[in-house]
Amino acid sequence: MRIIILGGGVVGVATAYYLAKAGHEVDVLDRQPAAGMETSFANAGQVSPGYSAPWAAPGIPVKALKWLLMRHRPLVVWPLPDPRLYVWIARMLANCTEEAYARNKGRMLRLAEYSRDMLRALRQETGIAYDHRERGTLQLFRTQAQLDHTVEDTHVLDQYGVAYERLDRAGCLAAEPALARARGAIVGGLRLPGDETGDAHIFTQKLAAICEGLGVTFRYGVTIARLENEGDRITGVRTAHGLVRGDVYVAALGSYTPALLRPLGLNLPVYPVKGYSLTLPVKESAAAPVSTVMDETYKVAITRLGERIRVGGTAELAGFSLTLRQPRRATLERSLCDLFPEGGDLGHATFWTGLRPMTPDGTPIAGATRFANLYVNTGHGTLGWTMACGSGRLLADLISGRAPGIDPEGLALDRYTER
Repeated sequence: MRIIILGGGVVGVATAYYLAKAGHEVDVLDRQPAAGMETSFANAGQVSPGYSAPWAAPGIPVKALKWLLMRHRPLVVWPLPDPRLYVWIARMLANCTEEAYARNKGRMLRLAEYSRDMLRALRQETGIAYDHRERGTLQLFRTQAQLDHTVEDTHVLDQYGVAYERLDRAGCLAAEPALARARGAIVGGLRLPGDETGDAHIFTQKLAAICEGLGVTFRYGVTIARLENEGDRITGVRTAHGLVRGDVYVAALGSYTPALLRPLGLNLPVYPVKGYSLTLPVKESAAAPVSTVMDETYKVAITRLGERIRVGGTAELAGFSLTLRQPRRATLERSLCDLFPEGGDLGHATFWTGLRPMTPDGTPIAGATRFANLYVNTGHGTLGWTMACGSGRLLADLISGRAPGIDPEGLALDRYTER
């Protein structure tokens, strides 16, 4: 079959790879001049199955109010005249129950663990290199209250067999020796040894080159206008360069997917959640992180990528704005300077922002739609890099008529339409 993939980020390119491996003719359309130039460009660098949890959780409404009042706040909400924002927030709050949290986290862990396995197999098969490390993630707590709240999360980790270690301060320093130079208190941490790190942008561009070797065609600089249909089938993609036809279509445009599908009567509850990052050279290797440290206080991830450090965080609800806001940079710098004050050269840092496509329940939308030849692969939020290979392989299996490697229950759009 000829398959048209809309979107050349890490999710779209991973989907193209697995479809090409399954023997399909694949075309990828993207408005950018190369692969991985938007949300995949400078994310936090984590491949974190163990950290796969929905933002919608019991207690989050109260925590969110506290975060909004912090000077270095991890959550920012702009009062936009956008009804979709407030509908999305309402649906997210509706998922802040014990039952919904357990269900959603279970779905996310199922896909994320599978995705890590697929990434490892891909790496072994292709030899792809992208500044990756397999040294785990350390969720760092500055207060005893934060450490005590890990009990709920570890119950779910136990249920799904995800390895973890609860560490005291000494254990944190053993895992990340440079934290001995940290300013301020470190009470303990939760270490997830099965997590990895790596540069999603490098991975996406190298995987795109591998895909080209498998016969995948990438059409860059192509603006997608709309999907055309006859009844329950998509008949083509209308672009600025004309109509592109295929047998099957996969929408993987991140935060821009809902606008493309809305005219078809498909309402994806995906909203852009803006994130920021700093990328800076390592100044002193012994003073830099070994892998990824998650600063629970500011919700900031600090990741070692070769001879660079990536600092990522903030959830800003600001529509599709890509304005770089200095207060967000100050939060990232604060976390880095607190934990690794001598590790990186802030004077040579680059500041970036991207739009994470987030669903109100945290689980991505990966699967079929009511159109017979249209599939969706979006809504991964902060975990697009973590879940890219798993959701790409899942889509390839579904399209090819093969039994997928994991249960696809609850991953497709119909989990919303059936409610």
